[in-house]
Amino acid sequence: MKIVIVGLGKVGRALTEQLTAEGHDIVGIDINPDRVESIVNVFDVRGVPGNGGCYEIQSEAFENGADLLVATTSSDEINILACLVAKKIGTRHTIARIRNPEYEKQLRFMRQELGLSMFVNPEKATAREISRVLRFPNAIKLEQFCRGRFELIEYRINPGNPLCGLQLSDLYSNMHVKLLVCAVARGKDITIPDGNFVLEEGDKVYLTASPQELENFFRRLGLFKGRASNVMVVGASRMAYYLLKELRDMHMHITLIDNDPARCRDMSERLPGVLVIQGDAADSELLNEEGLAEMDAFVALTGLDETNIILSMYAAQLNSCKVVAKINRSSFADLATANGMVDSVVSTGDVTAETILQYVRGMQNSFGSNIRTLHRAVSGRVEILEFNVGPDIPFVGTPLKDLTLKKGMLIAGIVRANGQTLIPSGSDSLRRGDDVVIVTTGTPITDLREVVE
Repeated sequence: MKIVIVGLGKVGRALTEQLTAEGHDIVGIDINPDRVESIVNVFDVRGVPGNGGCYEIQSEAFENGADLLVATTSSDEINILACLVAKKIGTRHTIARIRNPEYEKQLRFMRQELGLSMFVNPEKATAREISRVLRFPNAIKLEQFCRGRFELIEYRINPGNPLCGLQLSDLYSNMHVKLLVCAVARGKDITIPDGNFVLEEGDKVYLTASPQELENFFRRLGLFKGRASNVMVVGASRMAYYLLKELRDMHMHITLIDNDPARCRDMSERLPGVLVIQGDAADSELLNEEGLAEMDAFVALTGLDETNIILSMYAAQLNSCKVVAKINRSSFADLATANGMVDSVVSTGDVTAETILQYVRGMQNSFGSNIRTLHRAVSGRVEILEFNVGPDIPFVGTPLKDLTLKKGMLIAGIVRANGQTLIPSGSDSLRRGDDVVIVTTGTPITDLREVVE
């Protein structure tokens, strides 16, 4: 596809890297010529320096429009304008990154009158990801597939965990749980394990199962943590507002701490029922006075990665509660998670890029196979995709044991048209209308046909 990316910051760069690797014709536009030069030098793309909201600049990218334009600049207004101009010159689809909550009220107008295909609110999307983790605190990260019938969680095996030294064949036979360990990250190595694989301390494992089976699994291990009830959030940001709304709707007891009086007043007025404390969250006495030791979860959402890491480490040492930190710099995030300093890490840039990639992948419908959902893990080295099984898939009805899957491919779950969920065995087969979850650690795929040799 011909794709224009307006705004080459963290999100734009991540999209350029991924979409270029998948063979798309990319043109990057940014007002900063240095960013354009950097993208052109690193990736096989064209670059146009200038304002992405200008007709002349977009025409220089693709004279008669592109298949898709993605506007990810720091300005909502420029993103909207860029999408409007793109539609006028013939671009088929447009996506805008929009942060201002007031524009959400005009979403229907934007779609109908301005031709906007999709918009992404980074803070709201990230808040939703945090709330999912707080619903199931055992997980570092939780993603849903097949309309919530399947979940994939990322889980770290800490010292003393009963999974240490356990062979997967014994796990499946002894636990009597319909669950699959679909990938394991051990150091820098990523493995799709077989039954002979032995789990070790420090492994990050990726588990797929129905929500109830995941709960049963952790209960039988004696490790289950119920949904967080008392949550402390630091940083009265826009992301915090979206998160607190979700948590309040889940009837959680919330304490919010921020040192800015104006932000505290605003949050208190907009979110009645939330306990808002004005103070310095770096003050350990304040955290202790407000009951950090009794909290089920602690979420650090300040504007500084370093502050969020330090606060999260303190909370984890004081209390074995669920700890989540917003860390946007990938180097900091990798350090914090690799050494177990922070339980769960979220990044608005990563969430935004992944959401947009889901839409792009959804545009690539071919042979009746349709990517419905896409999630990435381990810094993008693992992809988990949901396909719908169309009428033209040649191996429909063939037992999975008779299929030769490409290296690095795994069929991790099947949901029948009647809603039945399966952790597939060799005797199972795909049927028309199924939703199927695929895990790949190799080449990205865009069609279900690509999983077999």
